[in-house]
Amino acid sequence: MKCPFCRNIDTQVVDSRVSEEGDTIRRRRRCMACERRFTTYERAELIMPAVVKRNGTRVEFDDAKLRGSLSLALRKRPVNTEEVDAAIARIEEGLLTSGHREVESDFIGELVMAELKKLDEVAYVRFASVYKSFQDIGEFVKTIDEIKVTPKP
Repeated sequence: MKCPFCRNIDTQVVDSRVSEEGDTIRRRRRCMACERRFTTYERAELIMPAVVKRNGTRVEFDDAKLRGSLSLALRKRPVNTEEVDAAIARIEEGLLTSGHREVESDFIGELVMAELKKLDEVAYVRFASVYKSFQDIGEFVKTIDEIKVTPKP
């Protein structure tokens, strides 16, 4: 770590503390050349995979877009915010642990559908109708029949 004052690369860690949230480490450092002290913060860098859309374009993963899609499907449904936040965290974890630098938008759609199926069946059908581009009532009926057959976790 370079000293921000004299640019010397020889610095010593004097004190390290984990933050209250546990996601960062605060380090007090001392420059061996100019003897000045400074603080650095260390945190894990998590990089979400890029999303390959159906038309082949690549975009950055946008958690606001994910939250918006879930909120739209869950509109006026009896699902609390904590459950939605937990579902989003599980979807993001699924993306991070996939090990891929790029994921198809369909992969994200399937993760969302799996979470909605657990949260609220009406929201699941709402999302599925847009995601799968239902063309007629028969596709709605088929999806509803799949829910009826699938046992609740």
